[in-house]
Parts: sequence; structure tokens; C-alpha cells
Amino acid sequence: MDMKIIIIIGFSYLYGFFEVFMNLRQGGKSIVTTSGDKGSLWLLYILITVGCALSFSIGATKTGGMDHWDAFFAAGVVLTVMGLIIRILSMLTLKQYFTYSVSQVENHELIETGLYKTIRHPGYLGQLMIFAGLSTSLSNWLSVPLMMIPISIGYIHRIKVEERFMIEQMGENYLNYQKRTKRLFPMIY
Repeated sequence: MDMKIIIIIGFSYLYGFFEVFMNLRQGGKSIVTTSGDKGSLWLLYILITVGCALSFSIGATKTGGMDHWDAFFAAGVVLTVMGLIIRILSMLTLKQYFTYSVSQVENHELIETGLYKTIRHPGYLGQLMIFAGLSTSLSNWLSVPLMMIPISIGYIHRIKVEERFMIEQMGENYLNYQKRTKRLFPMIY
């Protein structure tokens, strides 16, 4: 097996362990007062698993493989690292208000600083960039849509669930925030 594939799979596992660790670590720190996840986290986990399985399976074959393996690997690594930085910055900005489930914690405040000044879901943007980078680094044009289609469906659904919940919890304050910001990409979406 090519060393680059081993690096990509190894990083994927490390990233997965990071998210599990952060989820477990965060579990006892915030006191959840209201939950509105509606199964969106489990759906997202399932779609991420499907996307990764499909992408890595086709990426390990010659079908859809592209020349310039080093260029795509490098571009994927850069995209992955940028996504990880955005993901971590979003977690650090939210501090005690960050949760893995869609929920409101005790004394919850709407955060509008850092990346949250222009986009409402920078953590999801970071994760989408990570998955796009991992699939790009496989240098297989089929790997990217096989990874990104199911994962994007999961995040779009999750964003809708989360935004409905935030409107229920914060009302006009969140509606005004929606008017000033975009979901994932500044000035676009």
C-alpha cells in the first residue's frame, strides 16, 4: 500500500479520535438545559461513516485515479490543515457553549466574535474542509463526491435542525444574527 494512503488513513483515525476525545471531555463541563438534537448527530455520524467508507474504498483502487498524485496530496493536506485550524478556533471561541449535540447550556449566550462574526457555523465549515481535504489527498476524482455528497447532506440537515432550535431558544436575537451572517461561506451561503 502506498505510504500516502497510510498517512491519509492514519490522519483520519487521529482526527476521529480527537473528535471523540473532545466529545467525551466536553460532556461533563457544560450543564445542558434544553436539547433539540432530534437525532441529527447520529445521522451525521452515519453519513460521515458512509462517505469515508465509499471514498477510501474507491481511493484504494485505480478507478478514478488521477495523475499528479503529489499535487493532489499536497492540496488535500493544506485543505485538511486549514479545516482543522478553523474547527479548533470555532471550539475555542465558543468555550463552554460548545456542545456536540444541538442543545442550550446553562447561561447560554449568542457568540458573535471571531469566525462567528461572519458565519454561523464555522465548526461545520472546518469539518467540511477536513473531509474535502482528505478525499482530495487520495488523488481520485471519484473519492471527492463519494465523500462529500453524504457528508454535505448530513451537515445541511444538521444546520437546519440547529437553526430551528436556536430560533426557538433565542428568538429575535438569533433571527437578527441570521440576517447579518451566512451559514458557512461569507457572502455566499
